[in-house]
This record gives sequence, C-alpha cells and structure tokens, in this order.
Amino acid sequence: MHLFCTCFFCFSLLAPSTLVSASVLDSFKDCSHFFYMHTPPAGMRGSDLRRVCQKYADKLRYATLYDSSRRLPLYSAYIFQKSDGKRRMDTPWMYEPQLVSNDESGSMRALPLTEDTPPLIEDSQAVLEDYTDAVEYKRAPLNPDQHQSEPDDKSSTYTLTNVVPLITHFLDTSWTPYLNIIRRRLNNFCHGKSFMVTGVTVSGGSLRRDNRDRLAIPKHVWLAYCCPRFDHNSPYEVRFMFPGYAGYALNEQTDHSVVEVPLKTLESFLKSQAHGDSDLTIFYKGCVSENTFRKKRDLTSVPP
Repeated sequence: MHLFCTCFFCFSLLAPSTLVSASVLDSFKDCSHFFYMHTPPAGMRGSDLRRVCQKYADKLRYATLYDSSRRLPLYSAYIFQKSDGKRRMDTPWMYEPQLVSNDESGSMRALPLTEDTPPLIEDSQAVLEDYTDAVEYKRAPLNPDQHQSEPDDKSSTYTLTNVVPLITHFLDTSWTPYLNIIRRRLNNFCHGKSFMVTGVTVSGGSLRRDNRDRLAIPKHVWLAYCCPRFDHNSPYEVRFMFPGYAGYALNEQTDHSVVEVPLKTLESFLKSQAHGDSDLTIFYKGCVSENTFRKKRDLTSVPP
C-alpha cells in the first residue's frame, strides 16, 4: 500500500433547458457505456437509490447512483481521457428535477436565484443552503472537472447530484492532490479510455440546517480506475497499478492520507464498512488488460 500523506419554482420546472438534462431510471441502460464492459458496479447498498444518466448539451456525460434518502451520491462513473487539469469557474450549480417529481422531463437546471430554495427541490436533494453554515466542509464533485478534457464535460460536473461534503482541509491537502496524481498517471501511461468510479462510504453523521438532518457526511471517499490499454513499459513504480487500481481516504481533519490499494482490496474494504453486499464488485471481472482478450482471441483462432 502506498500513502499520500420559490415563487419562480413552477416556472423553473416548466421552462425548457437548452444546456443540461439527465434521466432518472431503474437501470443505467441508456448510459451503460460509462462502465467497463457496460457493467455497473454491483452490490452497493442504499435505501432509496436512483440511477441518473447525466446529460449536458444534448450529450450524455456520466452516470450517478444517488441515494435520495441521504441526499448523497454513492458514486459517479465517468470516462477519463487525457486532461489538462484545468477547472471551470463560470458554471452555475444545478439540480435534478426528476428527483423532485417523476413527471418531470430529463432536463437538469440551474438552481433558482432566489433567497430560499423551493421546498420541493430541497426535500429531494442537497441544495446550496446546506453548505452555508457548514464551515468545515466544501462541495466536492465525485466526477471532478479536472478529470475532464472538454469544456462541456467540465461544466456537466457542477450538479449537486454529483457532489459530497468533504472536510475542507482534507479536500485541499489530500484528495485534490491525489486526483491530480491519478490524472497525470493516466495521461502518461493509459493509451485509451480509463473507466472511473468515485464514491463514498457513509458515516452516520449528517450536515444539519434549521435543526434538521439534511445530508449524509461521507466517512470515506474512494476512487477506482480501469485502463484496459496501457503502457507495458511504464516505470516499475506504477506498472503494477495497471490495468486497474484504487485509493481511499478518511474524511477527517487529521489522518487523512490517501491509501492506494489493488481493486480487490478496495472491494473488501467497502464490504467491511457495511457499504455493500458480499458480491460487491466495482469493475466487471476486476478489470482485464486488453492484451488478455487478444491472447484468448488469438488462441481460439489458431487452426488445429
């Protein structure tokens, strides 16, 4: 293991959206291409799970498993391709209308610019007011904009259905640097798509507002990647981290180093946190090198 130390509410629901949309479904069928071998993680637990295919500018961008009862995404799955690590600073925060009402269309919209968020929105998901007095926490996207290459892909990450509250010191000094380490590693040594899944475990604690529990606080945050096509001549210190590897960290003020581990170790850890069933898996067959498939294909094509 390696350590890294409103009165406008009805109008806002009915107004058409030209930029962002999403769909809340019983399955990820429409956005299964964001998962390795079109297979979502299995065995994740939650009491009111909603599967959201996030769409921006008429294009699907990533997938989110959202726990409505805790107002928290359990994971977001996205594709990494070479990224410059830059962030968007001009995108408004958005919400998901389909978590408000099943009758709503797939359009995700900017949060209303009013003093108070309409109750129908804040009852179904996190809103910006939840973070107003949470001085120790920052909004942290599970699918981070610095892992996306195109401006629209970056913008699509600014939705509160993709955000978890992480302790500011931990986010700034540990998790964000780790995301940059992963970005550079995949930029340098992954020759194709990397399938990413970033998620959380739940602590039992909550951010409160107006004497109410509002959203669950993650106990841990974790990341896993699968890169089927990679550089087999990469340096020794990273060669064993392909085709797939993972990392996790405690969301605390102290002792918040990121621990990098094999995928199976992360899966075992998530099970130990009562976060998943005994069959919990992140990637189909644990992420297999593309060369393995080639060898099998070559062997079956050899004449007797």
